[in-house]
Amino acid sequence: MARKKLDLIIEKVGIESVAAEGKALAHVDGQVLFVEFAVPGDVMDVKVTKKKKNYMEGFCHRLVTPSPHRLKPFCPHFGICGGCRWQPLPYEMQLEAKRSQVRDQFVRIGHLDVPEIAPTLPSDKTQYYRNKLEFTFSSKRWIYGDENPDALSPAELCGLGFHVGRFFDKVLDIKECRLQREPSNAIRLFIKEYTVSHGLEFFNIRENRGFVRNMFIRTADTGDLMLIVCFFGDDEDKRRGMLDAVIEAFPEITSVYYVINNKLNDSIADLDCILYHGKDSICERMEGLSFRIGPKSFYQTNSGQALKLYSVVRDFAALNGTETVYDLYTGTGTIAQFISSGAAKVIGIEYVPEAIEDARINAGTNGIHNCEFFAGDMKDVLTEEFMQEHGRPDVIILDPPRAGIHPDVAETILAAAPEKIVYVSCNPASQARDLAILSKKYEIKAVQPVDMFPHTQHVENVCLLRIKPEHDTTD
Repeated sequence: MARKKLDLIIEKVGIESVAAEGKALAHVDGQVLFVEFAVPGDVMDVKVTKKKKNYMEGFCHRLVTPSPHRLKPFCPHFGICGGCRWQPLPYEMQLEAKRSQVRDQFVRIGHLDVPEIAPTLPSDKTQYYRNKLEFTFSSKRWIYGDENPDALSPAELCGLGFHVGRFFDKVLDIKECRLQREPSNAIRLFIKEYTVSHGLEFFNIRENRGFVRNMFIRTADTGDLMLIVCFFGDDEDKRRGMLDAVIEAFPEITSVYYVINNKLNDSIADLDCILYHGKDSICERMEGLSFRIGPKSFYQTNSGQALKLYSVVRDFAALNGTETVYDLYTGTGTIAQFISSGAAKVIGIEYVPEAIEDARINAGTNGIHNCEFFAGDMKDVLTEEFMQEHGRPDVIILDPPRAGIHPDVAETILAAAPEKIVYVSCNPASQARDLAILSKKYEIKAVQPVDMFPHTQHVENVCLLRIKPEHDTTD
């Protein structure tokens, strides 16, 4: 049975504060109302899209009185594109909202005893700060309200851009994105024009057919540039024609890869990335260290903020040169190598074999000899036997994926009982859940949010944990 469409507009709603997931909060007759793209101080008529027993959700139907804090969005795609939702919110308010988000998640979800949370470290760049973007090809792009889809040709219905929020099969055709420096926009627009003009088939996600599927652009502060194009099928002539045209138009591209992906999802983690042109990696540098980045390598998406983030980790670890450090979910070994000069030995573990290979190459390039790297599922690698062989950790650094750490990993860490844990997370909710488990033996000593993604609700957070005195077995 189809859901009944709500036909409810609430007039003159006063927006009170910033809430979770990029929304703002108001109250109507004692009930909570979450509103998208609103700023505290706005007065607006709200179109309700969801009505539950304890809360409602909606969006701005008409802005009656704009907040004195409200800024004009800088992006022409604001409001439809799913990203950069906080453009109308002054940056200082964004930073405080992220700090409040961490506090709320720790107290409400984790029920944690939390010290004073430090102010969020701001990003030096609030536009053009990303070093990696993914774009999706679609044969049925998002149609604007003033467009007649029946009057559009098949070519005009195609798009290359970002998924629209809440619609997995809708892609917004992007004309300009201010998240990544040029030539990112120029490359994307060139590839779209080439694909249209040469009659290449854009991907249809519902019917799982097409030729061009998605693409990645990776940039580095060194000037290096990587392009990865994913094809659903393997028509060599068409593929070569497109890639050769891009290489000719943009000779500054350092590395070109392609992927054949005929799965039901866009992930390339389990697929072969085939080098088509140029070097097999790009290079990023930080504090005199060089980091090799391959097509599947993880590297913090905001390069400038990565230095601030890792500096917080190093300060929290406060190494004296005698410690054995375990860097769990090490990626390409960036944190491990960044802190290695202060440790006796660093053990890095990561589930992506290609990343571990990059980490080993990076360590060799940087002349670092006290780091060892191991590939495998964390819960399978990090065992009591492993620690007996490689030395028990004095300090553990955690930087897991968004889902957090596996419960078995948490129990292994508790059994290992290092003196300190430094936990880096891009998801304070899962971090709070994990900290609640670790609180059996550890207390939170410091919390530092870092803004890696300006104009979004996302926040990176670093926590310092110290073992409770009653569990400390060191002399």
